[in-house]
Amino acid sequence: MNKFNLANKVALVTGASGLLGVEHTLALLEIGATVVMTDVNEENLKKSYNNLLNSDNKDRIFYKIMDVTSESNIKNVANELRNNGYSIDILINNAAIDPKVQKDSMVETSRLENFLLDDWDFQLKVGLTGAMLCSQIFGTTMAQQGNGVILNIASDLSVFAPDQRLYKKDDLTPEQQPVKPVTYSVIKHGLIGLTKYLATYWADQGVRCNALSPGGVYNGQSDEFVKKLTELIPMKRMASSDEYRGAVQFLCSPASTYMNGQNIVMDGGRSVL
Repeated sequence: MNKFNLANKVALVTGASGLLGVEHTLALLEIGATVVMTDVNEENLKKSYNNLLNSDNKDRIFYKIMDVTSESNIKNVANELRNNGYSIDILINNAAIDPKVQKDSMVETSRLENFLLDDWDFQLKVGLTGAMLCSQIFGTTMAQQGNGVILNIASDLSVFAPDQRLYKKDDLTPEQQPVKPVTYSVIKHGLIGLTKYLATYWADQGVRCNALSPGGVYNGQSDEFVKKLTELIPMKRMASSDEYRGAVQFLCSPASTYMNGQNIVMDGGRSVL
Protein backbone atom coordinates (compact mmCIF):
# COMPACT_ATOMS: atom_id res chain seq x y z
CA MET A 1 0.00 0.00 0.00
CA ASN A 2 3.01 2.31 0.25
CA LYS A 3 2.81 2.66 -3.53
CA PHE A 4 -0.37 4.69 -3.03
CA ASN A 5 1.30 7.11 -0.63
CA LEU A 6 1.45 10.70 -1.93
CA ALA A 7 2.93 12.30 1.17
CA ASN A 8 5.19 15.22 0.21
CA LYS A 9 3.59 15.43 -3.23
CA VAL A 10 1.67 18.51 -4.40
CA ALA A 11 -1.35 18.14 -6.69
CA LEU A 12 -3.37 20.76 -8.52
CA VAL A 13 -6.99 20.14 -9.54
CA THR A 14 -8.78 22.37 -12.05
CA GLY A 15 -12.54 22.79 -11.86
CA ALA A 16 -12.17 21.73 -8.24
CA SER A 17 -15.51 23.07 -7.02
CA GLY A 18 -17.50 20.82 -9.32
CA LEU A 19 -19.12 17.51 -8.38
CA LEU A 20 -16.16 15.34 -9.40
CA GLY A 21 -13.56 18.03 -8.75
CA VAL A 22 -14.37 17.79 -5.06
CA GLU A 23 -14.10 13.99 -5.23
CA HIS A 24 -10.72 14.14 -6.98
CA THR A 25 -9.51 16.49 -4.26
CA LEU A 26 -10.70 14.11 -1.55
CA ALA A 27 -9.09 11.15 -3.30
CA LEU A 28 -5.70 12.83 -3.22
CA LEU A 29 -6.07 14.11 0.33
CA GLU A 30 -6.91 10.58 1.49
CA ILE A 31 -3.48 9.32 0.44
CA GLY A 32 -1.43 12.18 1.81
CA ALA A 33 -1.07 14.71 -1.00
CA THR A 34 -1.14 18.44 -0.57
CA VAL A 35 -3.89 19.68 -2.89
CA VAL A 36 -4.33 23.05 -4.58
CA MET A 37 -7.99 23.47 -5.52
CA THR A 38 -8.47 25.82 -8.48
CA ASP A 39 -11.57 27.17 -10.17
CA VAL A 40 -12.73 30.33 -11.90
CA ASN A 41 -15.85 30.57 -9.70
CA GLU A 42 -14.58 32.08 -6.46
CA GLU A 43 -17.82 31.67 -4.49
CA ASN A 44 -18.21 27.98 -5.30
CA LEU A 45 -14.51 27.32 -4.78
CA LYS A 46 -14.48 28.88 -1.32
CA LYS A 47 -17.57 26.90 -0.38
CA SER A 48 -16.06 23.61 -1.58
CA TYR A 49 -12.77 24.37 0.14
CA ASN A 50 -14.48 25.16 3.45
CA ASN A 51 -16.54 21.97 3.22
CA LEU A 52 -13.39 19.88 2.80
CA LEU A 53 -11.21 21.70 5.33
CA ASN A 54 -10.70 19.87 8.63
CA SER A 55 -8.10 19.45 11.36
CA ASP A 56 -6.46 16.52 9.56
CA ASN A 57 -5.84 18.33 6.28
CA LYS A 58 -5.67 22.04 7.17
CA ASP A 59 -1.98 22.17 6.23
CA ARG A 60 -2.46 20.18 3.03
CA ILE A 61 -5.30 21.96 1.25
CA PHE A 62 -5.68 25.46 -0.14
CA TYR A 63 -7.26 27.15 -3.12
CA LYS A 64 -6.39 29.54 -5.92
CA ILE A 65 -8.76 31.35 -8.27
CA MET A 66 -7.63 30.31 -11.75
CA ASP A 67 -9.12 30.72 -15.21
CA VAL A 68 -7.89 27.85 -17.40
CA THR A 69 -8.68 29.86 -20.54
CA SER A 70 -6.11 32.52 -19.57
CA GLU A 71 -2.47 31.61 -20.18
CA SER A 72 -1.29 34.60 -18.15
CA ASN A 73 -3.55 33.71 -15.22
CA ILE A 74 -2.28 30.11 -15.14
CA LYS A 75 1.32 31.34 -15.25
CA ASN A 76 0.63 33.78 -12.40
CA VAL A 77 -0.77 30.96 -10.26
CA ALA A 78 2.22 28.74 -11.11
CA ASN A 79 4.61 31.55 -10.14
CA GLU A 80 2.75 32.23 -6.87
CA LEU A 81 2.95 28.57 -5.95
CA ARG A 82 6.62 28.37 -6.86
CA ASN A 83 7.42 31.50 -4.82
CA ASN A 84 5.70 29.88 -1.84
CA GLY A 85 7.75 26.70 -2.20
CA TYR A 86 5.20 24.53 -3.98
CA SER A 87 6.17 22.62 -7.10
CA ILE A 88 3.29 20.75 -8.75
CA ASP A 89 3.89 16.99 -8.99
CA ILE A 90 0.38 16.00 -10.09
CA LEU A 91 -2.05 17.83 -12.37
CA ILE A 92 -5.68 16.82 -12.78
CA ASN A 93 -7.28 18.54 -15.76
CA ASN A 94 -10.90 18.46 -14.68
CA ALA A 95 -12.28 21.87 -15.68
CA ALA A 96 -15.08 21.65 -18.25
CA ILE A 97 -18.41 23.06 -19.32
CA ASP A 98 -21.12 20.40 -19.07
CA PRO A 99 -24.14 21.82 -20.90
CA LYS A 100 -27.37 20.64 -19.33
CA VAL A 101 -29.78 19.22 -21.85
CA GLN A 102 -33.17 20.77 -21.31
CA LYS A 103 -36.08 22.44 -23.04
CA ASP A 104 -35.12 26.10 -22.86
CA SER A 105 -36.46 27.54 -26.09
CA MET A 106 -38.73 26.78 -29.00
CA VAL A 107 -35.69 26.44 -31.25
CA GLU A 108 -33.38 24.21 -29.19
CA THR A 109 -29.89 25.73 -29.37
CA SER A 110 -28.15 22.52 -28.38
CA ARG A 111 -28.94 21.05 -31.79
CA LEU A 112 -26.17 21.06 -34.37
CA GLU A 113 -28.30 23.01 -36.85
CA ASN A 114 -28.62 25.88 -34.36
CA PHE A 115 -25.40 25.55 -32.38
CA LEU A 116 -23.69 28.90 -31.83
CA LEU A 117 -20.07 29.44 -32.80
CA ASP A 118 -19.55 31.44 -29.60
CA ASP A 119 -20.63 28.40 -27.55
CA TRP A 120 -18.33 26.16 -29.57
CA ASP A 121 -15.36 28.48 -29.03
CA PHE A 122 -15.96 28.97 -25.30
CA GLN A 123 -16.60 25.33 -24.44
CA LEU A 124 -13.55 24.12 -26.35
CA LYS A 125 -11.48 26.87 -24.77
CA VAL A 126 -12.39 25.65 -21.28
CA GLY A 127 -12.43 21.89 -21.76
CA LEU A 128 -9.65 21.32 -24.28
CA THR A 129 -7.49 24.42 -24.66
CA GLY A 130 -7.50 24.83 -20.87
CA ALA A 131 -6.18 21.30 -20.40
CA MET A 132 -3.44 21.94 -22.97
CA LEU A 133 -2.39 25.21 -21.34
CA CYS A 134 -2.27 23.73 -17.83
CA SER A 135 -0.33 20.73 -19.14
CA GLN A 136 2.07 23.01 -21.00
CA ILE A 137 2.76 25.24 -18.02
CA PHE A 138 2.80 22.75 -15.14
CA GLY A 139 4.03 19.84 -17.27
CA THR A 140 7.10 21.77 -18.39
CA THR A 141 8.13 22.16 -14.76
CA MET A 142 7.46 18.47 -14.12
CA ALA A 143 9.74 17.55 -17.01
CA GLN A 144 12.45 19.86 -15.69
CA GLN A 145 12.27 18.24 -12.27
CA GLY A 146 12.29 14.75 -13.80
CA ASN A 147 8.93 13.41 -12.64
CA GLY A 148 5.23 14.15 -12.67
CA VAL A 149 1.74 12.89 -13.41
CA ILE A 150 -0.96 14.44 -15.58
CA LEU A 151 -4.49 13.03 -15.41
CA ASN A 152 -7.09 14.23 -17.90
CA ILE A 153 -10.73 13.74 -16.90
CA ALA A 154 -12.65 12.77 -20.02
CA SER A 155 -15.93 10.85 -20.20
CA ASP A 156 -17.39 7.62 -21.49
CA LEU A 157 -18.38 9.86 -24.41
CA SER A 158 -14.70 9.85 -25.32
CA VAL A 159 -15.19 6.36 -26.77
CA PHE A 160 -18.73 6.47 -28.17
CA ALA A 161 -21.26 9.00 -29.40
CA PRO A 162 -24.06 10.41 -27.24
CA ASP A 163 -27.29 8.44 -27.39
CA GLN A 164 -29.65 11.32 -28.12
CA ARG A 165 -32.67 9.16 -27.27
CA LEU A 166 -31.80 9.81 -23.61
CA TYR A 167 -32.86 13.44 -23.98
CA LYS A 168 -35.94 13.01 -26.15
CA LYS A 169 -39.08 14.87 -25.05
CA ASP A 170 -42.43 13.42 -26.11
CA ASP A 171 -44.06 16.84 -26.42
CA LEU A 172 -41.54 18.31 -28.86
CA THR A 173 -41.20 18.09 -32.63
CA PRO A 174 -37.98 16.55 -34.04
CA GLU A 175 -36.42 19.92 -34.84
CA GLN A 176 -37.03 21.12 -31.26
CA GLN A 177 -35.60 18.08 -29.48
CA PRO A 178 -32.72 18.85 -27.09
CA VAL A 179 -29.48 16.94 -27.60
CA LYS A 180 -26.09 16.55 -26.02
CA PRO A 181 -24.17 19.21 -27.96
CA VAL A 182 -21.39 18.50 -30.42
CA THR A 183 -18.80 20.24 -28.23
CA TYR A 184 -19.03 17.68 -25.46
CA SER A 185 -18.07 14.77 -27.71
CA VAL A 186 -15.36 16.71 -29.51
CA ILE A 187 -13.76 17.87 -26.25
CA LYS A 188 -13.78 14.45 -24.62
CA HIS A 189 -12.39 12.73 -27.71
CA GLY A 190 -9.82 15.53 -27.97
CA LEU A 191 -8.68 14.96 -24.40
CA ILE A 192 -7.78 11.38 -25.29
CA GLY A 193 -5.67 12.67 -28.18
CA LEU A 194 -4.00 15.13 -25.83
CA THR A 195 -3.37 12.32 -23.34
CA LYS A 196 -1.61 10.17 -25.92
CA TYR A 197 0.47 13.09 -27.16
CA LEU A 198 1.62 14.09 -23.67
CA ALA A 199 2.30 10.46 -22.73
CA THR A 200 4.98 10.19 -25.40
CA TYR A 201 6.21 13.77 -25.33
CA TRP A 202 7.78 13.79 -21.86
CA ALA A 203 8.04 10.05 -21.17
CA ASP A 204 11.84 10.15 -21.17
CA GLN A 205 11.73 12.94 -18.60
CA GLY A 206 9.63 11.03 -16.08
CA VAL A 207 6.22 12.56 -16.83
CA ARG A 208 3.28 10.20 -17.32
CA CYS A 209 -0.16 11.11 -18.65
CA ASN A 210 -3.36 9.08 -18.55
CA ALA A 211 -7.08 9.75 -18.83
CA LEU A 212 -10.05 8.71 -16.72
CA SER A 213 -13.42 8.48 -18.46
CA PRO A 214 -16.28 8.36 -15.97
CA GLY A 215 -19.79 7.29 -16.87
CA GLY A 216 -22.96 8.94 -15.63
CA VAL A 217 -23.05 10.04 -11.99
CA TYR A 218 -26.16 10.41 -9.87
CA ASN A 219 -26.69 14.14 -9.42
CA GLY A 220 -30.39 14.90 -9.12
CA GLN A 221 -31.36 13.90 -12.65
CA SER A 222 -34.99 13.24 -13.46
CA ASP A 223 -36.38 9.76 -12.85
CA GLU A 224 -37.10 9.50 -16.57
CA PHE A 225 -33.50 10.19 -17.53
CA VAL A 226 -32.09 7.83 -14.90
CA LYS A 227 -34.39 5.04 -16.07
CA LYS A 228 -33.38 5.50 -19.72
CA LEU A 229 -29.68 5.59 -18.93
CA THR A 230 -29.58 2.69 -16.50
CA GLU A 231 -31.24 0.50 -19.10
CA LEU A 232 -28.11 1.01 -21.22
CA ILE A 233 -25.70 0.05 -18.42
CA PRO A 234 -25.04 -3.66 -17.69
CA MET A 235 -24.74 -2.93 -13.95
CA LYS A 236 -28.20 -1.31 -14.12
CA ARG A 237 -27.19 1.81 -12.23
CA MET A 238 -25.27 5.05 -12.51
CA ALA A 239 -22.20 5.77 -10.39
CA SER A 240 -22.05 7.41 -7.01
CA SER A 241 -19.76 10.43 -7.10
CA ASP A 242 -17.19 8.81 -4.78
CA GLU A 243 -16.75 5.66 -6.87
CA TYR A 244 -13.96 7.18 -8.96
CA ARG A 245 -11.69 7.99 -6.04
CA GLY A 246 -9.81 4.68 -6.16
CA ALA A 247 -9.05 5.09 -9.86
CA VAL A 248 -7.75 8.62 -9.30
CA GLN A 249 -5.54 7.38 -6.46
CA PHE A 250 -4.15 4.60 -8.63
CA LEU A 251 -3.50 6.79 -11.67
CA CYS A 252 -1.87 9.61 -9.70
CA SER A 253 0.34 7.49 -7.45
CA PRO A 254 3.42 5.26 -7.87
CA ALA A 255 1.00 2.30 -7.94
CA SER A 256 0.64 2.99 -11.68
CA THR A 257 4.24 3.82 -12.59
CA TYR A 258 4.16 1.73 -15.81
CA MET A 259 0.78 3.00 -17.02
CA ASN A 260 1.10 5.74 -19.59
CA GLY A 261 -1.11 7.07 -22.38
CA GLN A 262 -4.15 5.03 -21.40
CA ASN A 263 -7.83 5.90 -21.15
CA ILE A 264 -9.48 4.14 -18.21
CA VAL A 265 -13.21 3.93 -18.90
CA MET A 266 -15.37 3.42 -15.79
CA ASP A 267 -18.97 3.29 -16.96
CA GLY A 268 -20.52 0.18 -15.45
CA GLY A 269 -19.87 -1.69 -18.69
CA ARG A 270 -21.88 0.52 -21.01
CA SER A 271 -19.06 1.00 -23.52
CA VAL A 272 -18.53 -2.73 -24.08
CA LEU A 273 -22.04 -3.40 -25.38
